[in-house]
Amino acid sequence: MTGIASEGVLIWMFAGLVGLMLTGLPLAFVLGGLAILFTVLLWDPAALTITVLQIFDTMRSDSLMSIPLYVMMASVLQRSGIIESLYKAMELWFNRLPGGLAIGTVIICTIMAAMTGIVGAAVAAMGILALPSMLKRGYDQRLALGTICAGGTLGILIPPSVVTIVYAVTAQVSIGQMFIGGIIPGLLLAGLYVAYIIIRSLIDPSIAPRDPSPVAWGARIRSLRALILPFLIIIGVLGSIYAGIATPTEAAAVGVAGAIVSAAVERRLSLSMLSGAGIDTIKVTAMILWITMGAKAFVAIFTGTGGADFLLEFIRDLDANRWLVLAAMMGVLVFLGLFLDEIGIILLCVPVFLPVIQLLDFDPLWFGILFMVSAQTAYISPPFGYTLFYLKGTLPPEIGMGTVYRGIIPFVLLQLVGLGLCAAFPELVLWLPKLMVAG
Repeated sequence: MTGIASEGVLIWMFAGLVGLMLTGLPLAFVLGGLAILFTVLLWDPAALTITVLQIFDTMRSDSLMSIPLYVMMASVLQRSGIIESLYKAMELWFNRLPGGLAIGTVIICTIMAAMTGIVGAAVAAMGILALPSMLKRGYDQRLALGTICAGGTLGILIPPSVVTIVYAVTAQVSIGQMFIGGIIPGLLLAGLYVAYIIIRSLIDPSIAPRDPSPVAWGARIRSLRALILPFLIIIGVLGSIYAGIATPTEAAAVGVAGAIVSAAVERRLSLSMLSGAGIDTIKVTAMILWITMGAKAFVAIFTGTGGADFLLEFIRDLDANRWLVLAAMMGVLVFLGLFLDEIGIILLCVPVFLPVIQLLDFDPLWFGILFMVSAQTAYISPPFGYTLFYLKGTLPPEIGMGTVYRGIIPFVLLQLVGLGLCAAFPELVLWLPKLMVAG
């Protein structure tokens, strides 16, 4: 197919994608439908074998087996009562610090990210637990809302993250190394949030009033029991991967076992709880797999008609600085994140972007973490960031979305600072994975 034809296919495929997405149709059916339509129009119905092969390839993927396990772990932990115990402990320890409740919320979100990796669970839990507590103490609404939105999205980056698994499978890089590579950038972003909260609270104490009532040290020490189960789960999952004892899929099974034990310890384990967690797992896993199959069929047609080759030639002919090309790709990811969920972005963009990254001689693992930070930034970017609408369901009637938008802007800027630091200093991403390989 000629370059002009390839360019035309590229334009028509993405015009169709945007047009159908604007109708509100589910992404999986948009991608799969376009793949079938263009296959029939450009070739013939017999070529639909390509779509069948892509579906079969998805069904045979061993790496995707870990997704339902991590989703099951997250759902059991969400229902086990551990998060409530953790938040009570954070209240006791941080209530007298500048912005103490907001700091505690970021820490809880970081721990939740390392236990579950599910953004919606963290944002909803903190909207229910942390937001009323901060508002009751007189915290500025914008600071409270921004903290919950930004902290909740750490689950995209900090392992074990379902999004990271999808990226690793799509880009054909090590899931374990992607997991470990996300630890330092995730902690860096959490540190930036905490630093911002402290500085803002010191400059203007009225936005985060301190609790004057003292807390006995005995009560604080006893509250630390709430940290034992979460850290055992984190060590069991991430420690086994880092030490090379278990694959990410085996570590996910360890996490599910740990979550069930934790629910039993908290006296929340029951058949109805496990049944609800199982239904949640089926729903989320089915959604991810349907999108995966549709996206793989879409990208197969895009590549088969010469779209990927055209894009590579276009990049070569630009003769632009490779960092400008990288910055443009990051901008595209953030823009797409305003309209698509991160799974859809990965499955659409990674097969197209990865050859460009390899052409420009960038490390695919490093790019993968930058991809995750960009997706995280998109998730909290007004006006359509997904996290903003996760939080909307927990807001009291007097707080509108305008307040949420204003509250999240400083954290979007912090995200961009974190993205810039990870881009400028690749060792922030690559240091731990290198130690993992060396070990």
